[in-house]
Amino acid sequence: MPTFIARRLLLAIPTLLIISIFVFSLQKLLPGDPVLVMAGEDRDPAVMESLREKYHLNDPIPLQYVRWLGSALKGDLGISLRTNQPVLELIGEKLPVTCQLAIMSMIFALALGIPLGILAAVKKNTWIDYLASIFALSGLSIPNFWLGIMLILLVSVRLGWLPASGYQPFFSDPWMSMKTMLMPSFVLGNALAASIMRHTRSAMLGVLSSDYVRTARAKGMPETSVILSHSFRNAVLPIVTLTALLFGELLAGAVLTEQIFTIPGFGKLIVDAVFNRDYAVVQGVVLCTAIGFILMNLLADFLYLLLNPRMRAAL
Repeated sequence: MPTFIARRLLLAIPTLLIISIFVFSLQKLLPGDPVLVMAGEDRDPAVMESLREKYHLNDPIPLQYVRWLGSALKGDLGISLRTNQPVLELIGEKLPVTCQLAIMSMIFALALGIPLGILAAVKKNTWIDYLASIFALSGLSIPNFWLGIMLILLVSVRLGWLPASGYQPFFSDPWMSMKTMLMPSFVLGNALAASIMRHTRSAMLGVLSSDYVRTARAKGMPETSVILSHSFRNAVLPIVTLTALLFGELLAGAVLTEQIFTIPGFGKLIVDAVFNRDYAVVQGVVLCTAIGFILMNLLADFLYLLLNPRMRAAL
C-alpha cells in the first residue's frame, strides 16, 4: 500500500507542472494590462515602467514562468498586484471559508443523494423511484442562483429564520457561522445530491441483480442487511469517485453562490483577480485548486483500498 500511494504522489508532480504551464500561458493571452490597473487614473509613463520593472513584466514569458515556479516551490506565490498582499496570505484567509462551505454542502449532498438512490433502486419502477428521479431532474435543472434567491426571499425576508447573506468565521461564533452557511450549503448540496442519487441508483441496480445478493436473500437474511451490508458496500466505489470529484469542484469555489450570499471564498477571490488582471492571485488560486483535486483523487484511491479487499490482495 505505501508503494501504491508513493506512485500516485509521483504521478501528481508532472500533472501539477503541466497545469502550471497551461494556466501561466493562457492568462498571458488575456486582454488588458495589469499595470494600467495599478497605475491609477494618472498613468504616468515613468510610474508604469517602474511597476513593470518591479514585477518583472518586461522579461520574456518563459523567464517569468521559471521565476514564478522557483518561488512557488519555495512557498512564495507572489504579491497581489491589487492589494499588495502576499498571495499565500490571501489564500490562507479564503481557504477556511471555502472548506467550510464545501464540507457542509457535501454533507447535505450525501445525506440526500445516497438514501434516495438506495430507495429508488430497491423500489424500482414504483412511485418512490419516480419521485426520486423527479428530484434528481429538478436538482440538475434548477440554477443555483435562482434557488439561492428564492431561499433568501422565503427563509430570510418572509420568515426571518436565517441571515440573508454575510459570513461569520466558525471559531469566532460557531452557531452564527452555521446559520450563515446553511442556505448556501443547501443550494450547492441540492445540485450535488441529484448527481449522487443517480449514480447511487445505477450502482445499486447493478449490484442487486448479482448472484451473491440472491444467495443472501435465499438464506433468509434480513432485507436491511442485504441492502446495506451486501449491496451498498459493493456499490459504494463509484460513489466514492464521484464524491471526490464533486468535493474538488467545491474547493474550486462556487462563484455564483458565493456572490449571491456574499461569502468571501475562493470563487469571489478568483473573479476579482481576473477582472483586475491580478496574475499572481489567479495563478495561486488555480494551483491550490489543482492540488485540492489531486489530493481528493488520492483520498479516493486510498478509500478504494480500504473498501475493496481484492485491490489490497492485488497490491
